[in-house]
Amino acid sequence: MFAFALGLAFASTAFAQNMYSGGGGIMAPSANVKPPGLTNVGLEQRLNAQVPADLAFRDETGKPVKLGEYFGKRPLILSLVYFRCPMLCNEVLAGVEGSLKAISFNPGQDFDVLTVSFDPKDTPESATEKKAEMLKHYKRDGAAGGWHFLTGSQESIDALTKAVGFQYQYDNTTDQFAHTTGLMILTPDGKVAQYYYGVNFPPRDVRLGLIQASQGKIGTLADQVLLYCYHYDPKTGKYSAMINRIIQLGGGLTILSIGAVVLVLLRRGSDSELRGHGRA
Repeated sequence: MFAFALGLAFASTAFAQNMYSGGGGIMAPSANVKPPGLTNVGLEQRLNAQVPADLAFRDETGKPVKLGEYFGKRPLILSLVYFRCPMLCNEVLAGVEGSLKAISFNPGQDFDVLTVSFDPKDTPESATEKKAEMLKHYKRDGAAGGWHFLTGSQESIDALTKAVGFQYQYDNTTDQFAHTTGLMILTPDGKVAQYYYGVNFPPRDVRLGLIQASQGKIGTLADQVLLYCYHYDPKTGKYSAMINRIIQLGGGLTILSIGAVVLVLLRRGSDSELRGHGRA
């Protein structure tokens, strides 16, 4: 119940960006005051920050790995959860799985997913169980080689969460964590490119985020057109339409269409004249 209450508190995008406001009454807290117990909880954007490549973790098989082993290939989706979480983290993972299921890109081929536990008590065995649970719902060929579940020491966890601005707090009485929700997209070289908040992640935004993080190495021409017309807004964690670019694109297409019609009409006129001369 404690984790569920915290999930409700952090479900909104505004609060996930450390923006808390009261109801506006005479006794309302100031805008920079967080509820009791959540003082050190939040998700602070650190765009372009480098995730340390030398951080040591263990994958779901128990094999020692460094984060840098996942860099240099494809863009990455990073989600921070803990595997024994009773509710909220499962909602985050379900949101990731649902978003990935709705896009055509494949993990291990177009991108990779790193799901890292911030609980040092989690083990490779619990990571294996969580991975099997997620892949059972995801049902995408090759996903096992592209979706990695990692556990590590408190030192490695602290370094990773600090690098990406993920702030959480342990509660001794419940043996649970107060934490925010969201995911991050990293460039292939391990730099933070984008943040998405909440537990539901729009597939279109995630797809465009992966394409942009890859610098156009994945995706189609249509995706590039969408990226021209839509811009990622760090304040909302979403892509929004850029009206001026849409107007420019529409104007350009209109001019091309008119030019094509004129060209066809001129071509038909020339053909008619040639046929007339032939009959004469």
